[in-house]
Amino acid sequence: MATSAQAAAPTLIAPDLAAMKTKQQAAWSSGNYAIVGSTLQIVGEQLCEAMDLKAGSKVLDVAAGNGMASLAAARRWCEVTSTDYVPALLERGKARAKAEGMTMEFQEADAENLPFGADHFDVVLSTFGVMFTPNQDKAAAELLRVCRPKGQIGLANWTPDGFIGQVFKTLGKYLPPPAGAKSPAMWGTRARLTEMFEAGASAIKAESRMFNFRYRSAEHFLDVFKTFYGPVLKAFAALEPAKQEELHNDLHALIVRMNRATNGSMVVPSEYLEVIVTKR
Repeated sequence: MATSAQAAAPTLIAPDLAAMKTKQQAAWSSGNYAIVGSTLQIVGEQLCEAMDLKAGSKVLDVAAGNGMASLAAARRWCEVTSTDYVPALLERGKARAKAEGMTMEFQEADAENLPFGADHFDVVLSTFGVMFTPNQDKAAAELLRVCRPKGQIGLANWTPDGFIGQVFKTLGKYLPPPAGAKSPAMWGTRARLTEMFEAGASAIKAESRMFNFRYRSAEHFLDVFKTFYGPVLKAFAALEPAKQEELHNDLHALIVRMNRATNGSMVVPSEYLEVIVTKR
């Protein structure tokens, strides 16, 4: 017979990770993330500098989008493989590489099941990409698996309390995530990074950094994100007009609260963690 304590224990609901992935892939395939991704280029450059990338290194960029970190590594004469599970974004990355005269490989790949052998790369990168995988532990294990011993894993992850973390919290008020799902912003916490990587790492370095979202105005930012940034586009599309207006107003208020521009434009700092994991 169950005790009263056992009877009162909550039932843990396992999220449907496959369904989550299908939904997320559809979100990132909508709009045109390349429009937003190109504005984040400085993050990839700073990450590659922080890792002190060496020319000739074999580099894998996971959930690369339109190649922000891939291009940064290629500019440092690394041998780069750029991957994503959205083919259209890989095409955008190819176009950028061609325009800049950069040579790199492009391959469609799922961050939770990378099509590469163990210990294959000197460096593995992901900037605001792998953090969105539904199965976080599996994705982290894959990053470690394909990285060679003593190699490095470099990440840029939005934090829960930073601007983008707050944007996702605001979206969650209107469209709650599936029960049991882990927030992507957990990748932006030292505690979660330790849980996922400590067993396979000799060192984990995580430093708080700021990226400044610079737009013409709060309305300009919202127009761009509602049109091109998949998760925001899909959130608005899923709501009735009255709720769309409420969400718009909440996001606008968030921007106004965090905006440090004084000339009517938008300059909103967004905290992220710059992470360097050294594999054992």
